[in-house]
Amino acid sequence: MFFKQFFKFGLVGVANTLISYFTYAILTYLGLFYLFSNVIAFAISMVNAFYWNNKHVFKENIENRKVVNSAFRMVVSYAFSGLIVSSALLYIFVDVFGISAYIAPFLGLCITVPLNFILNKFWVFR
Repeated sequence: MFFKQFFKFGLVGVANTLISYFTYAILTYLGLFYLFSNVIAFAISMVNAFYWNNKHVFKENIENRKVVNSAFRMVVSYAFSGLIVSSALLYIFVDVFGISAYIAPFLGLCITVPLNFILNKFWVFR
């Protein structure tokens, strides 16, 4: 069950990453500061992720789960892993290491995806 969920979470994550990245890239290209673009892309992708993770990935015990509680936990989880950690990594990669602002978001995924899965599995949709 764990690996099946991780696989589904990964599929949702790929779609979510594409939505987030294209939003980020378009806003950055249009001249918005890359960290602000990241916040907006994060918000859009979080709504998308909640829907798909709630309905299709962590669907067991969905009738016993309070959607409002799960939504609140997801906001906290994503704010930590998806916004704070990813923004910190983005800053480090771009401003400290000089990596392109268009490539840096993908590097952070190596840390934020596993962290986010663990938070979602054991806290958000428990």
